[in-house]
Amino acid sequence: MSGKDRLPIFPSRGAQMLMKSRLKGAQKGHSLLKKKADALQMRFRMILGKIIETKTLMGEVMKEAAFSLAEAKFTTGDFNQVVLQNVTKAQIKIRTKKDNVAGVTLPVFESYQDGTDTYELAGLARGGQQLAKLKKNYQSAVKLLVELASLQTSFVTLDEVIKITNRRVNAIEHVIIPRIEKTLAYIISELDELEREEFYRLKKIQDKKRISRAKAEKYKAATKAADDEKYAAANMLDEGDDDILF
Repeated sequence: MSGKDRLPIFPSRGAQMLMKSRLKGAQKGHSLLKKKADALQMRFRMILGKIIETKTLMGEVMKEAAFSLAEAKFTTGDFNQVVLQNVTKAQIKIRTKKDNVAGVTLPVFESYQDGTDTYELAGLARGGQQLAKLKKNYQSAVKLLVELASLQTSFVTLDEVIKITNRRVNAIEHVIIPRIEKTLAYIISELDELEREEFYRLKKIQDKKRISRAKAEKYKAATKAADDEKYAAANMLDEGDDDILF
């Protein structure tokens, strides 16, 4: 096992417990990030479907609005300059909301109408019905444009977040977790080797003690035999015939 495949750590019981806790944390983090990536991917696909649907509808609405503009110009004449000169403030405004998807904040644009219609009395002379139809069609077009802008912004934001999340998931799955597992295997193998060395050392110590004990017992037995021989010789010297009295 090369040093690059594992973390530089001294093999010990404490290091083994540390690596086990880190492995558990990495696995839990991988699981949570995987769930987050799946949730973001699901929302991403839903937004993509809405974008396709909105763009398809947008073509029809814009076509109808352009046709209404042509009808209004044909009926009332050219009114572009009159409209541009009388513009004071925007009637349709946009407000921003926030949507939270798995910890990711997505901006949501919403259009609303503020104030009265400046051109409410326009078209009293002629073409009033065509102008009302024109305003209604373009209001629908503006609402669709705002909705499409909101979807496109969410789409781009989710795309970036999904790429980052997938990179993190792959890094944890293919780099961090294997490295921790290899480090843990290295620590276990080193601890097993130390245990084998300790067992061999204890065995050698026991063998030496047994040899020393056998030598001591042999020496003791030899010493006792020598003492017994000395005692027996002394007893033989002390023994003799009784004195004879004449």
